[in-house]
Amino acid sequence: MKMRKFLILGFLSLAIVACSDDKGTGNSSIENSNIRMEAVGGVEKIRIDIADRWIASTDNPWITVSPANGVGSAVCEFKIDSALTAEPRQGVVRIQNLSTWESKEIVVDQQGFPYTIELEEGSKSLKSYKAAEQRYFDVVVRSNVDFDVVIPEDIDWLKYDTYKLNLNRGMRPRQVKVRFRWGINTKSVERLAEVKFAPKSNVEMSRNDVLAVVQEGAEPIIPDTRSGDSTALLAIARNLEVMSQWDSSQPMTMWSGVVLWDEAMEGCTPEKVGRVKSADFALFNTKEAIPFEVRYLTAAEELYFFGNANTFLKSLELGEDICELTQLRRLTIGSYGLVSLPKSLSKLKNLEYLNVCANNFQTVPDVLTKQNFPKLRSLVMNANQRSTVYDLSNTIKVNLGGFIDEPQFPVDLLKWDLDTLVLSVNYLQGELPSFEDDDTVPVYTQEDIERADSLPQFLADNRIKKVMPSTKRFAINFNRLSGKLPDWLLYHPSLDWWIPYSLVFSQEGRDQKGVSAGFDNEPTSLNYYYDVYTKKERIDYTVNE
Repeated sequence: MKMRKFLILGFLSLAIVACSDDKGTGNSSIENSNIRMEAVGGVEKIRIDIADRWIASTDNPWITVSPANGVGSAVCEFKIDSALTAEPRQGVVRIQNLSTWESKEIVVDQQGFPYTIELEEGSKSLKSYKAAEQRYFDVVVRSNVDFDVVIPEDIDWLKYDTYKLNLNRGMRPRQVKVRFRWGINTKSVERLAEVKFAPKSNVEMSRNDVLAVVQEGAEPIIPDTRSGDSTALLAIARNLEVMSQWDSSQPMTMWSGVVLWDEAMEGCTPEKVGRVKSADFALFNTKEAIPFEVRYLTAAEELYFFGNANTFLKSLELGEDICELTQLRRLTIGSYGLVSLPKSLSKLKNLEYLNVCANNFQTVPDVLTKQNFPKLRSLVMNANQRSTVYDLSNTIKVNLGGFIDEPQFPVDLLKWDLDTLVLSVNYLQGELPSFEDDDTVPVYTQEDIERADSLPQFLADNRIKKVMPSTKRFAINFNRLSGKLPDWLLYHPSLDWWIPYSLVFSQEGRDQKGVSAGFDNEPTSLNYYYDVYTKKERIDYTVNE
């Protein structure tokens, strides 16, 4: 009987304990009730001690708790997302005892992103020179506000490419790469540019970095000296990326294509002896104007630049530096990729020979006038075609070169009376001018006939226009010229020496209006010409030759 009572009392005690567990002990604790988090977000670990079953909940989607429920003690990870705004934000996580429904709160305070423009590097050091394709550097910018790159107005040697800062994820700073391009330092002194990054919106900046760009000075060149000439030649060849460059360990007398002044040469003066008289630069690859070092070749009478790589793809300027060489007498800049000539080229008043063949001129440069070059006797501007187009009326290309934008034949060049005028293999169109109604062009007079016994009376009797009377070489073949050959050309005193059937009469293709090139009155032979010029020895020029 007693044993039975003890068993009943034991079961009642167990029941009481069980009922007590269902209602919860009420003993719970949280290691930390507040989390302070930076704007970038992160993870915070907090220990939770609850004897019963519990659950963690929050109304803030930017807060994640793991594990979110459990029984008894646990270490929970509170993952806080990156902030989206510049303002701070607050969220609450509730830890609730599922037995007693008692709850505790953990408050999460997160800072917003301040407005910043940060540079990975705040300064950049540059050499005075590098090859064109290497003259750039990239700057990594971290920002949460769109910005403009501000380069001081007086800095013309530093540019930047377009860029785009993607801010599609709120105020979290994003990274963008800005590419800067720089020019050669032509002076021997260091130069500095301070580049700012200005926010496009009116906001208070927490950080706004500035980029300092420092470029070293160029190698000093002593002007008007032999050593200065050699330094200039080497620099020009380097900057042009000439295929075969000179060996600086050898004297200039052994450099191919370089001629030095000698006392026995006509025009040599004591200060010129040993300096550069002429220099050739051939087969190179540049995307820029003639290098600035050319201005130091102040004793040179002749310079030759020919053979730029992929000329037909380039649209280059000549540059101003070569225009300072007022002593030049002969200048060749062929197959360079030029599309224009500067007005300052007119400084070269002593120029006697100018060759700008195989470039990409759309029109005859305005600077090429008799007034600008009073001593010029030879002008060569042939083969200015970017690509060969037989039928100009059947093309949509606009950058063809070849003087294709000339509205008519360049009349002023015919009035110049040069010794040599070469305009072959271009896209000149229309008719040759007859000058019949142009009173500025004289006719052959009786005085002209009497002064030169080689001139026939025919010229004066028929009042033939006196066009280019001194020209010994004239070439206009393989253009798109049409119409009639004017009398001044058909009876020109030098026509037979011009090799007319090859270098004058021969045209090809169609012009932009679809007119077939070729002259309507092209003679079948020069018999008519020798019938007039009876004192000349006949040359058998025929259409087939």
